[in-house]
Amino acid sequence: MLEARLINLEMNFSHQESLLEQLNEIVTAQQRSIDMLEKEMLELKLSLSGDNTSSQRSLADDIPPHY
Repeated sequence: MLEARLINLEMNFSHQESLLEQLNEIVTAQQRSIDMLEKEMLELKLSLSGDNTSSQRSLADDIPPHY
């Protein structure tokens, strides 16, 4: 009886260890994605702020699509 309980505990521990490794891989991949998106967002902000200072456009300059 005790041996069966010990085997069951070892199996549960092995399963939890495997699950923890999978979750760690997921979190690591998500963090890489977040880092990449933050970098892209910063680059977009910088490019947009650079565009605004170089040329000021108004909505009156845009021609409506039906013309």
